[in-house]
Amino acid sequence: MTTARSAHAETGQEIEPVTLRTDPVRLLRFGAATHNAHRIHYDPAYAATEGLDAPVVMAQLHGALFHRAAAEFCGGPGGVISVGWRNRAPAYVGCELVVTGVVREIADGLITLALAEHTDAGVLCAVGEAVVVGDVNPVC
Repeated sequence: MTTARSAHAETGQEIEPVTLRTDPVRLLRFGAATHNAHRIHYDPAYAATEGLDAPVVMAQLHGALFHRAAAEFCGGPGGVISVGWRNRAPAYVGCELVVTGVVREIADGLITLALAEHTDAGVLCAVGEAVVVGDVNPVC
């Protein structure tokens, strides 16, 4: 059983980073699960016609990683109230994505996390925030 990490959160506190190594099979499966079959995610020649250097990670995967970071911070997915993000740069298939964040605000039993996602090369791919319940009892 996990315990809520957010029970004693403080403004400015860093969250544990969440990482994901992207690869073609993972992206193919994620695209199938989200019904996203756009060729820029798996076809290098087509991605080039769209001005990209290689196939890119789906926008929804950035959001899924932000959700995972928030859920791990608050002790489980049941404590995540909302997640929002804005893509800033493409993440190319094969990179490692790292989501980091800090507690930005604590008010009325809710904690707002400021989140950022970078590649292992330091490229800022997405920024956003998540709101979690401040003191959640894990579901399992």
